[in-house]
Amino acid sequence: MVNNSHNPDKSFIIYHQNTDGLKNKKDEPVSALLPTPPHILCLSEHHLKYNEIKQINIEGCKLVTSYCRQSVKKGGVCIYALNGLICSKIDMSNYCKDQDNEICMLKINFMSVRLHILVVCRAPTGDFNFFLNQLDDSIKSIYKTNLNLIICGDINIYYLLEHDTKKQLD
Repeated sequence: MVNNSHNPDKSFIIYHQNTDGLKNKKDEPVSALLPTPPHILCLSEHHLKYNEIKQINIEGCKLVTSYCRQSVKKGGVCIYALNGLICSKIDMSNYCKDQDNEICMLKINFMSVRLHILVVCRAPTGDFNFFLNQLDDSIKSIYKTNLNLIICGDINIYYLLEHDTKKQLD
């Protein structure tokens, strides 16, 4: 269960989890974080279609934005926010392609700070160059000099060794 009391220190909590399927686990991401739920819950690999994700209710939260795969099974990303938080979806659908670049984004004002939060998922078999170009284009589409952007997700790039894809992303 999520209660809507926020941290007394006014911190803002964003949590990301790769769910590897959300349908039968909708209470797991939040219950693991109690007693202080996150303000924003970013999930990757929810494995749902649009009509299915609208049916998932996470107590105390609202679904703000999502991307669901159109032709390939599994994958997908979504962002939930605590009820009462004022936030809005930013349409990123033009930058999405199943397996290569699955993203969604929201905008929120918290304590006079405007944040953009982007969750991304790229399959290990996805086209890395397409991913990199679309991620770059999506960020450029909202860029302003005072932009506060938080990116989280599962990009399937191995960071323990030096290699070209890691360098390109960095």
